[in-house]
Amino acid sequence: MLIRWVESGQNLPLYLNSWRSIEKISPNIMKAVLAAEDQKFFAHHGFDWLAIEHAITTNLTTDRRVGASTISMQTARNVFLWQTRTRFRKLLESYFTVLVEFFWSKQRILEVYLNVIEWGEGIFGCEQAAQTYFRHSSKLLSPVESAWMAAVLPNPRHWTQRPTPKHVQARQIKILDTLPHMRIAH
Repeated sequence: MLIRWVESGQNLPLYLNSWRSIEKISPNIMKAVLAAEDQKFFAHHGFDWLAIEHAITTNLTTDRRVGASTISMQTARNVFLWQTRTRFRKLLESYFTVLVEFFWSKQRILEVYLNVIEWGEGIFGCEQAAQTYFRHSSKLLSPVESAWMAAVLPNPRHWTQRPTPKHVQARQIKILDTLPHMRIAH
């Protein structure tokens, strides 16, 4: 967040005032993010080994590039590291993921993730995103709004353009279809 703020040349970031506790965030956005980013979040300990194996195989055998970062891994990267992809950063990300999973509860990891993830150019956290895109609190996010927010996460600085690109709409529909099956463990 600090790196993106310095790059932007803007005044004091708005997201500093927009942190929300997990209790003040809509369950809809939690479920949508889990559906889109890490459906096995409550079952793994930071790493989805099947997804990692699939990503390695796909990346070595095709021209497509797929990732396997879990919410825990993304949280570790966004809180403690930088975005530039290097093997060294990936090694540090793995180390911090182990620490995050050991010291924080799953609810804390999800809370931090929802408060630090970038949801558009200079828009960090679900509260600032909800206020920017829907003009209300993240506590009031509907399933449709939440699915749209989750749908843009792979590339939020480009996929948040209006009108919503077709591939984002398709992803939003897929997430909406998954929402009734998502559970938030306590």
